[in-house]
Amino acid sequence: MEWYWYAGGFAFGALLLLIARAMRGAGRAFRIEQARESFRLQRELLEARFLDAAASTGKPKGLEWKDVELDPFIELVRDRASGELLGLSAATIKFAAIAGGPMEGIEAVDNLRYASAVFIFRKSHWHTDGRALFNMHPEEAIRHFVGQFERLT
Repeated sequence: MEWYWYAGGFAFGALLLLIARAMRGAGRAFRIEQARESFRLQRELLEARFLDAAASTGKPKGLEWKDVELDPFIELVRDRASGELLGLSAATIKFAAIAGGPMEGIEAVDNLRYASAVFIFRKSHWHTDGRALFNMHPEEAIRHFVGQFERLT
């Protein structure tokens, strides 16, 4: 066989590889846009789910989760360990002291807290286990957990 047959085969293979990468990139961009739109449409439902999940953890001790308000925007990251698509939403959280508990009578309990609420995007739906990164806006959480989170644009 002549050398140009090998060169042509190599060029064809390279072209197929480039097309496959472009298609994978387009699929990833579609999934990211789908995740953002899904969060925007379901934000109020996700607030309720987050509140229920967080309250069921029993943390912080002596406090009851009363309300959470999520920011309408979400920062998307990939968990480097699991590869999962995560969403970080700025959250304002209100607690109340549990009657007879160790936090009863402490004035600071009534102060609103801010955190990043963590959501997981699986099978085209958002899920949450009530994980909150307290005292961190999503931007701060991404910088702090740079080894764990990879920002998606």
